Amino acid sequence: MAALATSVAEQCRCAKRASRALAQAPTAVKDAALLAMADALEQRAEEILAANRLDMDLARESAISAALLDRLRLDDARIGAIAQAVRQIAALGDPVGELIEGRRLANGLQMRKVRVPLGVVAVVYEARPNVTIDAAALCLKSGNAIVLRGSSSAIHSNAALAAVARDSAHAAGLPRDCVCLLPGSDRQELAELATQQDSVDLIIPRGGEGLKAALGEVATVPVIYAASGNCHVYVDQGADLQMAHDVVMNAKTQRPGVCNAAETLLVHEAVAAEFIPRMLAGLAGAGVQVRADEATMRIARAGSEQAAIDVAGLQEATDEDWAGEYLSLTLAVGVVADLAQAIEHIARYGSGHSEAIVTRDVASARAFQLGVDAACVYVNASTRFTDGGEFGMGAEIGNSTQKLHARGPIGLRELCTFKYLLEGDGHVRA
Repeated sequence: MAALATSVAEQCRCAKRASRALAQAPTAVKDAALLAMADALEQRAEEILAANRLDMDLARESAISAALLDRLRLDDARIGAIAQAVRQIAALGDPVGELIEGRRLANGLQMRKVRVPLGVVAVVYEARPNVTIDAAALCLKSGNAIVLRGSSSAIHSNAALAAVARDSAHAAGLPRDCVCLLPGSDRQELAELATQQDSVDLIIPRGGEGLKAALGEVATVPVIYAASGNCHVYVDQGADLQMAHDVVMNAKTQRPGVCNAAETLLVHEAVAAEFIPRMLAGLAGAGVQVRADEATMRIARAGSEQAAIDVAGLQEATDEDWAGEYLSLTLAVGVVADLAQAIEHIARYGSGHSEAIVTRDVASARAFQLGVDAACVYVNASTRFTDGGEFGMGAEIGNSTQKLHARGPIGLRELCTFKYLLEGDGHVRA
């Protein structure tokens, strides 16, 4: 296994000791570790895939959903993509030591505000073995030791990947305990991790509301929630309807089991009669199940012949449908009176993750950008772009829907804090 210590507390203490040396590691050493990690991923691909097959077989026996199976699955292409993301992180600038601000104070002291590592970052995640490497690479580059706690459903995959990360980092000159892996066996282990305030500086959970609630009940360590994504696409009256169709299809169907996939489509009533029948037909062709409000149902019935809509296949939307994160080929569809009602709907049901408007009207676009409270707000683009790789961060540990310290994709700079360095010449305070 990748972790050698015998208890959660001991592993966290080992990571803390490693973090002190890692914080001072030269950029060249950290980059060499990441490049070695990327190479090792490809060289040890068969070992990793063999471990992943064990997890996939157990998952199928447990009859988990298709979306979760997709998250769990690794293949040569995905391993190659993970390795490439590590190389991209290695190529990024080192945030450690970066000057944020500098000036001479009125008392003559020279003050510099510089970026420094947080220390030990614990990442808790569910059924996504790629997070093992993404998180380790980001933490090592930003000078942080990492404690990984995956789920039992990916226990073999995570162990194989963490071994690659740990071995590569140590061989390149970084402390062996800069990457630690917990088994991910039970909630007691999670509770113990969440209370290691003497050695863990931050916990980032990547998972559903159940994981968020479990941590919230016990955590004494600071937490940044990489939370769920109830994302919306709003089609304004000024939209190019072909563009709107393409954006909705991408946001919903390109990869439905991820947090930046759209879960709700809102359509301005002025274009609803024209747009909704063709949109429903397109969604049905992609296997999407629709939860519709009354207005959408009425339009679907009226346009069912020309658009070949299976009205019987539509289900009436409940309040839970607007509030839920499907993570599957299911979409809630509703008609709104205007832009203000769309913004109000998003404020009520959205999770603060990613929201999009499709419009050619500059005033509507600006009002949506100002009125919607979310980490990422798109104009004429799919919500699927909310991703550290797409944002030029190489990868991300998660997407924060909080407002303090980090919001949106959590990359290198979000894994740092800062300190003030002050230099004088025998200065004393009067």
